[in-house]
Amino acid sequence: MTAPYSSTALLPLKIIATGAALPPGRVDSSALDALLNKPAGYVEKRSGVLYRFHAALDASQAELAAQALQDALTKNQIPVDSIDLLISASAVPMQALPCTAALILKAAHLPSGTPGFDINSSCVGFITALQVAAGLLNAGIYKRIAIVSADLVSRGIDWDDEESSLILGDGAACAVVERGDGSSGILSSLAETYPQGSDLCEIQAGGTRRNPRAGMTDQDFLFHMKGKQLFRQAAALIEGYLARLLERSGLTLADIATVVPHQASHLSLEHMRKRLGVPSEVLVDIYRYHGNQVSASIPTALHTAFTTGRFTPGKPVMLIGTAAGLTLAGMVLLP
Repeated sequence: MTAPYSSTALLPLKIIATGAALPPGRVDSSALDALLNKPAGYVEKRSGVLYRFHAALDASQAELAAQALQDALTKNQIPVDSIDLLISASAVPMQALPCTAALILKAAHLPSGTPGFDINSSCVGFITALQVAAGLLNAGIYKRIAIVSADLVSRGIDWDDEESSLILGDGAACAVVERGDGSSGILSSLAETYPQGSDLCEIQAGGTRRNPRAGMTDQDFLFHMKGKQLFRQAAALIEGYLARLLERSGLTLADIATVVPHQASHLSLEHMRKRLGVPSEVLVDIYRYHGNQVSASIPTALHTAFTTGRFTPGKPVMLIGTAAGLTLAGMVLLP
């Protein structure tokens, strides 16, 4: 590491606020034991989740996203009319058209005419959106951008698929970003997609592949994951990927003060902890009380870091995750 951090390597970006929201429906693993006719303690042991949250069937994804945005704005006294762009970085859209960002803008009562668009790279969409936002801010096109990730993944649970059904939870999270004064920003960012793994994690319906005219079944609308294969492929790739991400930043693992990983599963988090060799307090782990929230996972964990003193000026933070695709994405930030 070189100190101070090189200003030429830093892409200016400042996270000025974060927020999060959960639906009211807390689902304890003990309740799932009863629902699925399992022995007491089975679901918690199998999933590593004590409880997660599932939205009611009449709940709105856009409304939950708006709650996360409002949480960020209210707690940090940010005027709603100061947001000049909203990016939705959700994995599953509210509907095929229009974009989910338009529906969040409506639910959040942002001024009419405020632009919005969607970015989708599944569970790592928030990282992708941060990179895009940084480019737009540094180009001078926008001054203050809200990034919101919200997923109601419980709508797609297949209860016959234990690999995925027991770990999934709903939620939303938000970050408000500006260019800042150049003292904070992105030290490195890297995304890699390995499409040979594109069938390992998918919902086939909702687009042109499965629909009333092309043919579809109820199963096509449910979340399916080949967890063991996905884990093996990701585990085989992560070592080289981390080396490339850190090399771009000019840092070593020892320089990273906080790691914010995608909360994919208890096994993936344990693998990440062992691979990084970092103390437990360095790695933000909210999985036991949220489950895998898909796109909302990383920004919710970042919100936890932001509000618990683990996202502080001058101390590098790594965001990292794997996603459907198979995609790996990460970013090293200087708060």
